[in-house]
Amino acid sequence: LGHGICDSDTGKPMPLGRGVLLGVTINGINKGQRGDPGEIRGSFKSEKLGAVIGNTDRGVFGIYSEIPRSVYGAIRVARKDEVKGGAATILCTLEDGVTREYKAELSSIDTSAEGGRCFTVKITDPELIKQTGGIVQGMSGSPIIQNGKLVGAVTHVLVSDPTRGYGIFIENMLDAME
Repeated sequence: LGHGICDSDTGKPMPLGRGVLLGVTINGINKGQRGDPGEIRGSFKSEKLGAVIGNTDRGVFGIYSEIPRSVYGAIRVARKDEVKGGAATILCTLEDGVTREYKAELSSIDTSAEGGRCFTVKITDPELIKQTGGIVQGMSGSPIIQNGKLVGAVTHVLVSDPTRGYGIFIENMLDAME
């Protein structure tokens, strides 16, 4: 996810013994608009895909039972000092169940940031904006790619402007996984 599953009262990641990783069917989208972040609605599938083993402020981590198939194949990981302001893409799966690449711009990069707000993501892809309004709840963890490398994941939407949100460096997530 790029952020933990947090207690609504404390804002801190909830303790986790172990969990099950399940697939999801997307049932609909509530489009985001100023003052309303919107959401992707879905329901869990019964097939177990793996185990969830950690819940940290830098992500939820687990192990797949089998390596998932991806049309994108393996992708190199970028160090945080390689992330630059400018063009990027995010991968996102919407109602048709197909993962697609959508245009975005990165800015306000803070290589010293530790949490889930390391840089700003602005959705610029007209099709994604048409379908979702930009970033909506349920997009957390959408991979962010720049110059052919995985640089991080979407973590938050700005309620005041759903075309904008935050991302976390993949390097920070990998450090938390250790």
